[in-house]
Amino acid sequence: MHEQIQYYSTNRQVAPVSLAEALLQGQAADRGLFMPDRFPPLDLAGMAKLRGRPYADVAYEVLRPYADGTFDDATLRALCDDAYDYDVPLERVTGRRYLMRLDRGPTASFKDFAARMMARWMSVLMRQQAGELVILTATSGDTGSAVAHAYHGVPRVRVVVLFPPAEVSDRQRKQMTTIGGNVTTIGIDGKFDDCQALVKRAFADPALRDIRLTSANSINIGRLLPQSVYYVYAYINLADVAAREPIVFSVPSGNFGDMMGAVIARRMGLPISRLVIATNANDEVPLFLSSGRYRKISPSRVCISNAMNVGHPSNLARLVDVYGGMMDETGVLREQPDMEQMRRDLYAISISDDETRMMIQAAYEQHNTLLEPHGAVGWAGLEAYISENPSAAEALAVSVETAHPAKFPEEIRSLIGLDPPVPPSLAGLESRPEQYERMSTSYEPFRDWLLGRFT
Repeated sequence: MHEQIQYYSTNRQVAPVSLAEALLQGQAADRGLFMPDRFPPLDLAGMAKLRGRPYADVAYEVLRPYADGTFDDATLRALCDDAYDYDVPLERVTGRRYLMRLDRGPTASFKDFAARMMARWMSVLMRQQAGELVILTATSGDTGSAVAHAYHGVPRVRVVVLFPPAEVSDRQRKQMTTIGGNVTTIGIDGKFDDCQALVKRAFADPALRDIRLTSANSINIGRLLPQSVYYVYAYINLADVAAREPIVFSVPSGNFGDMMGAVIARRMGLPISRLVIATNANDEVPLFLSSGRYRKISPSRVCISNAMNVGHPSNLARLVDVYGGMMDETGVLREQPDMEQMRRDLYAISISDDETRMMIQAAYEQHNTLLEPHGAVGWAGLEAYISENPSAAEALAVSVETAHPAKFPEEIRSLIGLDPPVPPSLAGLESRPEQYERMSTSYEPFRDWLLGRFT
């Protein structure tokens, strides 16, 4: 019998744990992020038989080795079927370039893929545990609603979502603040990085040890593993799998969880020839790749692709770890990763708001393709990569569209004079009553609020 995968901390100061422990802890006790101690190889020949099959079938096969020992096969199968009951369109835009739309879930963003699987994993684990679990989540736009929706009504789980009111769209805010029940939303008078800093401090605070805290941000490995699945799904449905045809993915990137999903898929053997990391003006990672020096951007820069307004991506520590380096939670490089290998595997580019707007217009005018700001950053990144690497012009390439255009109606209306059609998941939001609290960026009032609410 093969050994079960264990999960170690990127800071290497604590012993490895099981998937169940990694899910429930969220962040390791040494403030590192959990990573699997190995990447199980994909059976691509077997996977090829899943071409045209439901997404849940692919999810089950990809996630099974990671869940081994924590969730039995029948449980995992049922959870995949339950979590993934919606489509994943692969839309040909031009030539062999495709758009993978990850916006058909219940909150119309790619975050549904991770949040729904993770909520189901947690729900099963909590049936075997005493007490109550409090999930702290910081959101730059889409995570909050996906997590709140996924965990709404889950017994013995309470959810607290922190968000920056000035930096989310009206629809994004209403998706979080109209849920109620076991979900509490707090508007923090600052930026996403301030929200994330409050969450991380709470995890490390001994004064809160009587509250069972975990995270549903992509610092939790339970968010990351499911995000590897859609890259495999796109590949087996578009590529010549038998020939191991190489593929290029372009991923709009903010906190780098989505991009790490692709890195994990690549480590499992998916033939990704190049991974395009497309950021907005928060270009700390493109600069790091070109210079080898990492500098956080503080405060983060406000861009129309608001879910990517991140000046220090948590998941960068995982990327550095995969390439043999070590970065602590403050962004200090303790050991340098293999920069040459990173540059061979990754192509990173920063796309300005002006370029984003031009991309939305060009995609619609030239290809009748509707993009929202994050997807436009991804597509612009892919075009930049191909123009710099003409040999890739005929390669199979997929860019990721991470949110539904209807989440950004004002921007799209001003650029192409069109009101994006509202999916059922967003219908009726305007009339629902909102409820959320407001707090400053200082930690002590937040800690006192947690103690008052949950002890």
